[in-house]
Amino acid sequence: MKSHIRIASGQGFWGDLPRAPVDQVTLGPVDYLVMDYLAEVTMSIMQKQRRRDPNLGYARDLVPLLKEILPRCRDAGIKIITNGGGVNPEGCRKEVLGVARSLGMKGLRVAVVSGDDILPRLDSLLAGGILLSDMETGAPISSVRDSLESANVYFGAAPIVEALRMGADIVLTGRTTDTGLTLAPMMFEFGWSPTDWDKLAAGTVAGHILECGAQSTGGNFSADWKAVPDLARIGFPIAEAYPSGDVIITKHENTGGMVTCATVKEQLLYEIGDPRAYITPDCIADFT
Repeated sequence: MKSHIRIASGQGFWGDLPRAPVDQVTLGPVDYLVMDYLAEVTMSIMQKQRRRDPNLGYARDLVPLLKEILPRCRDAGIKIITNGGGVNPEGCRKEVLGVARSLGMKGLRVAVVSGDDILPRLDSLLAGGILLSDMETGAPISSVRDSLESANVYFGAAPIVEALRMGADIVLTGRTTDTGLTLAPMMFEFGWSPTDWDKLAAGTVAGHILECGAQSTGGNFSADWKAVPDLARIGFPIAEAYPSGDVIITKHENTGGMVTCATVKEQLLYEIGDPRAYITPDCIADFT
């Protein structure tokens, strides 16, 4: 077991800072690069793209990015985990393997996590009595069925952990939770079980801090945003994780932005709903 691992956030959304993942793997040591490309509206956009062209439906800017960083990641042993596979992770895998071939890279192991897209199964689920009711209003999904563009379940860390155990260098997923991308390497490296609840919650909190890219390093800081240095060269966050569940949030030296209790706490408040019940497929974390 490693004494600790360094997990670097490379993207917080589709269209985030293009240089961020490059900086994360070149400006200092990291073990994992995790990149979150998906939001709910992103899934609908990707579904429309796939309907126009069955080869599309993933984050297309992921492909040229990997062409730039794969040699460095291979040499440094950095594993890549991303939900940039969108609604077509298999199509994304083919493109990634094409990049590897163009670089003369042999033996690259690319794993795909699929099964989250339930749009083709929606009518059969409804016919079977699964109403998929709105969490707030209780209305059945049939009331908006005709206008649905996408329908996906959220996977957590477990299938990514399985892929890492199988030796994957890159894991491409569909709708995996933002937090699961970061939690998975902790579970894999430290041997955490699916019932190590406090550790899973700690990893989930770390994933929430990393999931939105530079928001936790000053990019979304409202308390004193004018004090954030060199926003144009902002460094993305890194979680230095330990087997105990302890996590240190940091960033590479000589990058812009800042990591303080205040910047991290502000990100902790971002998009959490009930702070006592942050629901994920892996655990329900109490942020209080």
